[in-house]
Amino acid sequence: MRSQKAADLLIPLVTLCLLVIGVLMVHSASTVLSQERFHDAFYYFKRQVLFAVLGLLSMWFMSRLDYHLLQKYSRVIVIFCFLFLVLVLVPHVGQVRGGSRAWLGIGTFGIQPSEFAKFGLLIFFSSWFSQRPDRMLFFSKGLLPPLLVMSAAVLLIMLEPDLGQSAVIAGATMILIFIAGAPMKHLWSLVGTGTLAFAGLIAAAPYRLARVLSFLDPWKYPDTIGYHIIMSLVALGQGALLGSGIGGSTQKHLYLPEPQTDFIFAILAEELGFIGAVATLLLFALLIFRGMRTAWRAPDRFGSYLAAGLVSIIAVQVMINVGVVTGLLPVTGITLPFLSYGGSSLTLMLTAVGIIMNISRQAKAG
Repeated sequence: MRSQKAADLLIPLVTLCLLVIGVLMVHSASTVLSQERFHDAFYYFKRQVLFAVLGLLSMWFMSRLDYHLLQKYSRVIVIFCFLFLVLVLVPHVGQVRGGSRAWLGIGTFGIQPSEFAKFGLLIFFSSWFSQRPDRMLFFSKGLLPPLLVMSAAVLLIMLEPDLGQSAVIAGATMILIFIAGAPMKHLWSLVGTGTLAFAGLIAAAPYRLARVLSFLDPWKYPDTIGYHIIMSLVALGQGALLGSGIGGSTQKHLYLPEPQTDFIFAILAEELGFIGAVATLLLFALLIFRGMRTAWRAPDRFGSYLAAGLVSIIAVQVMINVGVVTGLLPVTGITLPFLSYGGSSLTLMLTAVGIIMNISRQAKAG
């Protein structure tokens, strides 16, 4: 075991602040829907508290477990991730929710393999890039193998289908490739190729193309493909500067679909106002900054890349989720870290924070 010191206390403190906000907002956003579906206004709240407790236990455990063990078992981790990604596609094994066969589990309890794959892939890539940093200069030896692994994972996730998770994996991987020192000519080629690939995926599926059309002009389709974003924008507008107060949202009264998940930031902005929304985003910014600071001070390349990769997942998800809610991006199913309802997402995000804390314990001074 390597020498340990106190972790960066701001990282767990900010995380706990976001978690408390999230639990409160999940309860506030879901009371009407919970009563309508389950005749229990606390249904989603109780489950979110359970997920939060499990996530905090995992965060504490990973903050104490030497992160170098993840490098040792990185290949085993990524193999299991692929096994679960294949298993979820098997009929009568994977569960279909929200139009995607993306869940494994029993009844209402389940795990989302794509959530695990995000973190498993970043662990594997961090190990790959740290072992031979000189090969990053060569496309065939340095970039091509991890890109093939990423492409295979994205392909399996797209078969569910889940464009949002694929975008997060691709975005976080690109950030890690940049940090690992890939030549800019390779990066620009990857950006161009990736953009064309995602454009092709959107054009190939009518429902994805409809989301782009609704993004360009949601008011043209107020009762169909533009409904989600219009209701979200209404919530943002009604929040004004100070908001309507916790529990005062009108959009959660079955106007905004699934307000406790992908659009929870809209309910937050409606109830806490512009000031509350900005304060929440500043908490995310502080967490991302301290996480990247940990990456900069990590004692080795693996720790540096791993912290940067985990922080990149958080940053990309925040940007996509808030972009969708505010009408800056087409609608896609991505949760807001620590705030949105969801067991797999919340537990793994807290686990990621635990890993970052562990790296910060071993970080260099200065």
